[in-house]
Amino acid sequence: MKSAKDNLMVRAVKTQQGDRIDVYAFFLHGSDLTRIANISRIHRDEKDLKGFQRKEIKNHVKAIVEFLDSGPVLFPNAITLALSSDVTFDVSRGPKPKGLSEVGVSGTLNIPLFEDGKRAAWIVDGQQRSLALAKAKDSRFPVPVVGFVSQDVQVHREQFILVNKVKALDVRLINELLPEVGSLLPKDLAANRLPSELCNLLNRQQKSPFYRLIRRASDSGDEQSVVNDTALIDAIKQNLKGPHGALNQYKLSGEAYDPDAMYEALALYWTAVRDVFQEAWGKQPTESRLMHSAGIKAMGALMDQVMLRADSSATPEAEVREALHRIAPLCAWTEGTWEGLGLQWNEVQGTPQHNRLLAEHLMQLDRKLSRPTR
Repeated sequence: MKSAKDNLMVRAVKTQQGDRIDVYAFFLHGSDLTRIANISRIHRDEKDLKGFQRKEIKNHVKAIVEFLDSGPVLFPNAITLALSSDVTFDVSRGPKPKGLSEVGVSGTLNIPLFEDGKRAAWIVDGQQRSLALAKAKDSRFPVPVVGFVSQDVQVHREQFILVNKVKALDVRLINELLPEVGSLLPKDLAANRLPSELCNLLNRQQKSPFYRLIRRASDSGDEQSVVNDTALIDAIKQNLKGPHGALNQYKLSGEAYDPDAMYEALALYWTAVRDVFQEAWGKQPTESRLMHSAGIKAMGALMDQVMLRADSSATPEAEVREALHRIAPLCAWTEGTWEGLGLQWNEVQGTPQHNRLLAEHLMQLDRKLSRPTR
C-alpha cells in the first residue's frame, strides 16, 4: 500500500446525505484536480465490467480549453468526486453567527497526495472539464467541487448515471437564448449566436417572408408557425461560411459583422422564393416540402450559388427571381416526383442523406439552366 507524501488542504463545508454518507463542498485550483483524482474509464477484463467513464472526447476537451483561455471567463460548473476514506476533516473552532442555518459545518479537508498511480478520489462527473482545466493556461483557476466519501464503484456508477441521464437542454431553447447573451461563449455556441439573431429578425419583421412563420422555443403553441428554427439557423450558418457563402461578404474585420446587410440579403432571396413558389409557401411541412427542414436547408444551400451570381448583376433581385423561375417547373414541393432523385414529393425526409441529395440536385439544375444558350 502506497503512503501519502503530503496532503492538499482546502477550506470545505461538510454535511451528510443518504445513509450517513459524508458530503463536502469546496474549491480547488484547476490543475489540482488530476493530482487528487483518477478517471475510472469503462472497460472489461476477462470476467467483469470495470470503471464507468467514457473515453476522452478530445474535441470537447479542446473546446473547453479554448473557452477557458479566451479571457476572464465565468465557469462555475461543479466537478463531482467520490472521495476515499483516506480524507480527513477538521472542524473549525469559534462562535457561530446568530440565526445561522446549520446545513453543514465548516472546516479543513485534508486530501492525501500519493505517488503516481494512486489517488484519493475518482471523478464521477466532469471528466472532460477536469482534463481541460489541467491543460488551461491559468493553472490556478478556482473550480467548485462536491465530493462524497465512498470507495464502492457501484455507488460511483449509480451517481454517474443519475447525473448524466438528465435530459439535455433543447437545442432550440439554447439557440433562442443565444442572441440575448453578451458574454464569451464556447466556439460551438458562439457559431449559432448570429444565425439565431438573424432568425429572430426574419420572424419579427413584418416585411420578412418568414414573418411569424418560424417556430421558436418560446412559442405558446397557438402561433401559425411552420418552419423549424433549427433548420433555418443551420442554413444561415452555411451562408456565413466563406469564401462562397452568400453572407460571408458582410463580415467585417475581426469578429464584427453587418447584421442589417445580412438580413437584407436573406429577405431578398427568401422573398423571391416565397413569390416564385406561392403554392408551396406557408403550408405545414406535411403539405409542402419547401417548408420542411429538407427544403429550407436545400434552398439555403442554393442561395449561396444564386446570390454569388446576383451580386455581380446590375439587377440582383431580378437575377434571383429569374434563377428560381428557371428551376420552378422541375421542383416537386407539394406534388409529383423529383426527377433525377427518384423520390415522390412526400418521400423527402430531413435526413442528412436527403438534405444533401436535394441540395445538390437543386444546385445542379441551377448551374445547368443558367448557362447561356449558344
